[in-house]
Amino acid sequence: MSDQQVTKERGRRKVRTGVVVSDGMDKTVVVRIDRAFRHPLYGKTVRRSKKLEAHDEANEAHVGDRVRVVETRPLSKTKRWRLVEVVEKAK
Repeated sequence: MSDQQVTKERGRRKVRTGVVVSDGMDKTVVVRIDRAFRHPLYGKTVRRSKKLEAHDEANEAHVGDRVRVVETRPLSKTKRWRLVEVVEKAK
């Protein structure tokens, strides 16, 4: 069975881009996902953020890095995401 067939059966996995805010744990990083949207009634731009824990097998991401994470099976009590790549290293 090819990779595309497996993806079609299970559905698309969510992919998010965010900034690493903590890397103190072993093989785990905390990523902040920011989003902005227009308020439905008042039209003002509202900013919301959410923190999620992602599995970082090689401990390659550090605080301030912009990273891409993908949804995965539960890896622990709080980890449901996996690090795909470091998009941009922190300065």
